[in-house]
Amino acid sequence: MSKPSRSSKIREEILREWRGADEPADLNAGIHRAEKFITAILKAAGAEDGLNEDQVRATWKDLAGDFIARHTEPISVKSGNLVLRVTQPALRFQLEQMKPMLFTRIRQQLGEGKIKSIKFQLG
Repeated sequence: MSKPSRSSKIREEILREWRGADEPADLNAGIHRAEKFITAILKAAGAEDGLNEDQVRATWKDLAGDFIARHTEPISVKSGNLVLRVTQPALRFQLEQMKPMLFTRIRQQLGEGKIKSIKFQLG
């Protein structure tokens, strides 16, 4: 490293006086890239596993069959919990009995471990 010349020292001093501070050593020191936070954001939103509600809605008729699909609707998928809106209490009871079969079909269509629980909501 060579010594700074007299003119560059004068220049630095004038700039320091004009700015009111020394020039920062690294202009990017306080900047964080979004990619560092993407995983945490996706996890907080319940989408870290790559499964979203649109995928479930698109395949729900194939998973459940025509009759069940007409009387149910996927409301949300968060952290592996699928919430289904069911139109009638009797159908809700029937679906509770069919949970193992639904889980098997979901695993075949969407992949292992994507849906961890199914909850039913009357509405």
